[in-house]
Amino acid sequence: MTDSKKSLMMHLPIPKWLPFAFLLVSFLGFLDATYLTVAHYGGVALVCGVFQGCDVVTTSLYATVFGIPVALLGAVYYLDVFFFTLLYIDTKKPLFFLLAAGWTVAGLFASAWFMYLQLFVIRQICIYCIGSAATSALLFACAVFFVWHGLKQISNPHPGEPPVLS
Repeated sequence: MTDSKKSLMMHLPIPKWLPFAFLLVSFLGFLDATYLTVAHYGGVALVCGVFQGCDVVTTSLYATVFGIPVALLGAVYYLDVFFFTLLYIDTKKPLFFLLAAGWTVAGLFASAWFMYLQLFVIRQICIYCIGSAATSALLFACAVFFVWHGLKQISNPHPGEPPVLS
């Protein structure tokens, strides 16, 4: 990335509500992933409701990476997004919000991979995993909005007037 692109990213305006949306959604994702992590280490059967595949999915070959539960990795991911967002709110340094927003790309790809595994390989559905995928997708959508909104503001800082093209 060139210096001018880095500078541009550091100056994207951040709508006041967006960090709070990041906090709320990442906290919900953290709760979901933590529940799955506790169930994994506690050997507790999951209450799955309508779907009956939670235990099949969370005890499958794909539920751990190098012996670490995927749910624990998810909890760490959501905690990272949460803390980077808190750091941004506390310091107003855009780098922290950019880090939180950047992490959402990894969260989206990981969620897409695990949804693929559930639907086409394991052929069972875990409602908690769907909840995690939904929170990851929502965080990513917020990050895309942040970039889109910021670029729109930079390219046309005076709404109602035509954008200045250089």
